[in-house]
Amino acid sequence: MTVHFLGGAGTVTGSKTLIESEGIRILVDCGLFQGIKPLRLLNRQHLSVDPETIDFVLLTHGHLDHCGWLPKLVADGYKGPIFMSQPTVEITKLILLDSAKIQEEEAERANKEKNSKHEVAEPLYTLEDAEKVFPLFRPITAEETFLSENISVQYFPSGHIIGACSIQLNLHGKILVFSGDVGRNTDDLMLAPQKPKKADYIFLESTYGNRLHPEIDVKEQLASIINTTVNRGGQVVIPSFAVERAQSLMYLLWQLQLENRIPKIPYVIDTPMGVKVLAVFSQYPQWHKLTVGDLQAMTKHFKLISSIEETYETIFKPESKVVIAASGMVTGGRVLAYLEHYIDQPENSVIMVGYQAEGTRGRKLLEGVSEVKFFGKYHPVKAEIHLIESLSAHGDQNDLLNWLSDLEEAPEQIFIVHGENEPADELRVKINERYGYHCTVPLLGQVVDV
Repeated sequence: MTVHFLGGAGTVTGSKTLIESEGIRILVDCGLFQGIKPLRLLNRQHLSVDPETIDFVLLTHGHLDHCGWLPKLVADGYKGPIFMSQPTVEITKLILLDSAKIQEEEAERANKEKNSKHEVAEPLYTLEDAEKVFPLFRPITAEETFLSENISVQYFPSGHIIGACSIQLNLHGKILVFSGDVGRNTDDLMLAPQKPKKADYIFLESTYGNRLHPEIDVKEQLASIINTTVNRGGQVVIPSFAVERAQSLMYLLWQLQLENRIPKIPYVIDTPMGVKVLAVFSQYPQWHKLTVGDLQAMTKHFKLISSIEETYETIFKPESKVVIAASGMVTGGRVLAYLEHYIDQPENSVIMVGYQAEGTRGRKLLEGVSEVKFFGKYHPVKAEIHLIESLSAHGDQNDLLNWLSDLEEAPEQIFIVHGENEPADELRVKINERYGYHCTVPLLGQVVDV
């Protein structure tokens, strides 16, 4: 059996792991690289393996770094099925359409303003490319599903976002478990992750492999920033992932409003995809903690924006407001329109609420840059930048270690993936110390025989 680490190794983005066994090729996840330019350039390259020779694709969940390269895979020749949970089908459609739309808009803007280094800026893929992927989607249940003789898969919830799963792949007598992104045991919306019982080989994410989430009152921290900002006449902008994070923020702000701990000002959701995700929450209540009644009551407390015209109307209203807008790493989306007008004003606040990959604008803001570039121009950073790390949908080091605690026997090997080098290696050390398991941190592009 051969394992190709085509993405998500040494980085938290571009997740792609190819398994070869007895003439069968299975690709687990097909994510987009984000962050620093050398990684983003990998999105334009062809896979080292011909997509036409891949038999199956298994998707853990619908985040862009796990599904965002599917249109390229299909455009390059993949014609097989793409398996995922039913909620992930809905989420992935939204994510891919949004990604394609943003890429088309950014290419159009770059060509219009002539700020591209290329003679003609072209999107990585178009809306039409994204839509060609959808007929290949195959929803899968929690029951064991046979892909072919001697090959079966079983999906079990990972607690990360709605529909997110870990995958147990039974392949020619070996059990391979792919964690996907592991959530937290105490998430406000998601149910706790289920743990694997048996595995010969484990592929474990390590986003927060060297960190523990701080034990803080998230609601109190949110309320403090909002009240302080509003008292000085400022605006609060929260860059947010449209799936799960935006809904978690809505829930917390709704609770704070009911408790009269934050002022009666407009609370704005400016992520059309995030609004559509609310419908997925309503459609699949068994995948999260909220009731349909909770969702309806919560939504009434927010102004939901759909058109870009409404975005600019909201921006130019001088009253203080709290805006949740995508994208979560400030790599694109509606949040850039707000930051274009608000980030150079010291009375305003920007609250980062999730992992910021290396090279993203979000990471740069947290690192304290004096200016940030978007829309072809540099904008001075004078607004206050805050981080609420405890809102992350990723488990921390203890959560990841705990995820391994129900294994009945030691696996032959654990591959530490989906993490930058330092957190991945620190998690390797911690796993060895606690369990004595053999762990490896693979390199991007590495091929391993097991």
